[in-house]
This record gives sequence, C-alpha cells and structure tokens, in this order.
Amino acid sequence: MVKPRIDEEYVQMDAVDWQLFPDAFSAGGIRWKLLHVSPESGEWTAIYDCPAGSSFNAHIHVGPGEYFLTKGRMDVRGGVDEGGSTAIAPGYGYESCNARHDKTNFPVDSEFYMTFQGPLQFIEEDGTTIAVIGWEQAQGAWDALTGATAKAAE
Repeated sequence: MVKPRIDEEYVQMDAVDWQLFPDAFSAGGIRWKLLHVSPESGEWTAIYDCPAGSSFNAHIHVGPGEYFLTKGRMDVRGGVDEGGSTAIAPGYGYESCNARHDKTNFPVDSEFYMTFQGPLQFIEEDGTTIAVIGWEQAQGAWDALTGATAKAAE
C-alpha cells in the first residue's frame, strides 16, 4: 500500500521505541527508529544508535544521503587510517550517489540521524546484491518490527 501524501509530519522521538536493525545488514546490536518515508520523493529518514564495536555491512548508496552525527565517532570506509573518512560528533556528512562503503564502523557509542535520498544496496564482498532497501522496504521492515501492520488492521 502506498502511503498517502501528507502535508507535514511530526515524530516525538523519545516516544518511539528503538528497534534492532536487521542482522543481515549490520553487526554489534545497532538499533534504529524510522522517522519518515516519502513515497513522492523516494526519501526515508532514520536515527541510529550504534554501540561501540558495531558496524554496517557493505553497501552502496544508490541515491545520495545526508547525515548528522550527534554522538560519538563513525569510521566510513574504514576511517582516515584506512583511506576513508572519520566523522566525529557533532558532524555533518554527505554521501554521494553510488558511494560504496565496504566498512562503516563505530569504535565508540555513537548516534546519527540520516536522510536517504534513494535506496541502499547491501552487497557481498564481490559486489553481488544481497538486498536493495528503499523507503518501501524500510517502512515494511519497521512495520514488521513494531507490529504496526497488525495494529492498523485491528
């Protein structure tokens, strides 16, 4: 079902429970809150809680994205020591279309807010696609985790 057009939306973030981000796409207990999806533009926004030692699996940003690191440190593509970049809170970052991240990890407890302007393509080391996650898949995963689909049917 396509989400109807909405003029505005507000989320009281501390009233939303954290959910575990799927193990197929991360390691180390990353949690997330889906804050908004936009069918008309293909964007989706979430906030992530990343414990020390956690990481996201290899992925490609099919569309660009912007993030705000509110707490901690994020080593993108392995961080500056491995030729990537290191974000330290408070910090802003832009991920270009087709940016490939084989290694994104969090050496300390971290949190970031991100708007994806298109899907993420999770990949194997050789580039084989595991899954493509756009706004619709993000919404479906969130609904499954929170039971929103079952609640809406009641």
